[in-house]
Amino acid sequence: MTRLRIALIASARFPLRQPFPGGLEAHTWQLTSHLRDRGHEVSVFGGAGSDPALRVHELSPLPPISDHARRDVSMPAEWFLAEHHAYLSLMLQLGGTCSYDLVHNNSLHYLPVAMAPSLSIPVLTTLHTPPTPWLESAVRARPPTSEPESTHFAAVSRATAEQWRPFVPRVGVVRNGVDTTFWTPGPGGGAPVWSGRVVPEKGPEQAIRAARAAGTGLRLAGPLPDLRYFRDRVVPLLGDGVDYLGHLDHAALVDLVGSASVAVVSPCWDEPYGLVVAEALACGTPIAGFARGALPELLDRTCGVLAEPGDVDGLAVAITRAAGLDRAAARRHAVATCSVETMIDGYERLYGELAGSPRAA
Repeated sequence: MTRLRIALIASARFPLRQPFPGGLEAHTWQLTSHLRDRGHEVSVFGGAGSDPALRVHELSPLPPISDHARRDVSMPAEWFLAEHHAYLSLMLQLGGTCSYDLVHNNSLHYLPVAMAPSLSIPVLTTLHTPPTPWLESAVRARPPTSEPESTHFAAVSRATAEQWRPFVPRVGVVRNGVDTTFWTPGPGGGAPVWSGRVVPEKGPEQAIRAARAAGTGLRLAGPLPDLRYFRDRVVPLLGDGVDYLGHLDHAALVDLVGSASVAVVSPCWDEPYGLVVAEALACGTPIAGFARGALPELLDRTCGVLAEPGDVDGLAVAITRAAGLDRAAARRHAVATCSVETMIDGYERLYGELAGSPRAA
């Protein structure tokens, strides 16, 4: 494919470095690295403290707010104002340059979508979440035009695409992927594993209760963005074979996930994709999970067993059954359907279409 100059918009709040704060940051780090490996010139705009190897252009910090502004009763939270300023400054900067062939918005913020029509180059936004109030507002406020649209969308799963369909009739699907040369098969056989952000919507409590009912124990790993939730709801459930191992980097996670008999994925919301699913399958570890969000489309009977959403007893049965699945089949499924190569192929196809549009000429 022709070498492209891509401006990649990342999270302003969280750095792109290991151990990653969440799946979005891990995905953006990987997307950047592999696009560069294919010869594209990628300029990443993201949060402070990111991996130096990514050469991230740090988004503008919030300048001092005047005393008059701080006394205003409508003064928003500092983090909200900082994000707003960062993305506003970036979009104004991009609007004044012709240095790129396209912009890929990989953030969850509304301003890159709302201000896309002001740019002279195409803007591709990846929809990583179900509709949120601010982002839905920006999507629905796009001005009608007879010109080629300035804003284009890709969803990370069919499930997410369907949720956005009423507001984005033309939305492609490019599923997330993992590096299957890094996430490599492990021996399995150990206690099941649960990984991800330890927050209510990811269902760590349900996973623990299901593992106890199955009599398997459980090892949990991931960041703790809500310490109160962790202390009040998760810590009391630990012990007797259920252990929290900390926020691990990816090398340690490969060893952990590859050693597990099963990966438990227990979303209590409509999970848009679930990068932990792809990571586990690449390690040859079958999935036991709730059939919610994108999980049913990511798995087949050879590599996962799903229970009805919220059914802890059903999840316990799924853990037992998934432990008997063929690890080689799980690995094959990952290589065929959720590798980073497949993901990059999908984005390159979209980039090629957009970079050839009249607005990009």
